[in-house]
Amino acid sequence: MDTASDHNAYIAGLKTARRVVIKIGSALLVDSKSGAVNAHWLTSFAQDVNWLRTQGAQVVIVSSGAIALGRSRLGLPSRALRLEQKQASAAAGQALLTQSYEAALAPHNIITAQALLTLMDTEDRRR
Repeated sequence: MDTASDHNAYIAGLKTARRVVIKIGSALLVDSKSGAVNAHWLTSFAQDVNWLRTQGAQVVIVSSGAIALGRSRLGLPSRALRLEQKQASAAAGQALLTQSYEAALAPHNIITAQALLTLMDTEDRRR
């Protein structure tokens, strides 16, 4: 945002949004040095989500991070992973990811849930 008026217009739009979809990438969520969840950032993000909900918005969070968290948990190298290593990392990291969101959002009385999607789910909106 280049100007204060751009920022104000952005905030005004958020105040009137009915649904906000937020995509969180691993680079924001996972500390690159420790491989752990960036708890400070996630706490701040949870406050923002709470604010959006007080404005009446439904909030949907689409999150990466399971592979990055699992890689660290399993002690895998930072180089490119083979498919089976990615799968193992995702499996090991998913529980950490879910727990982290739960812990950050619970103080705001926000209940979390996880929806796992298949390709068919994305092709058929009714699913």
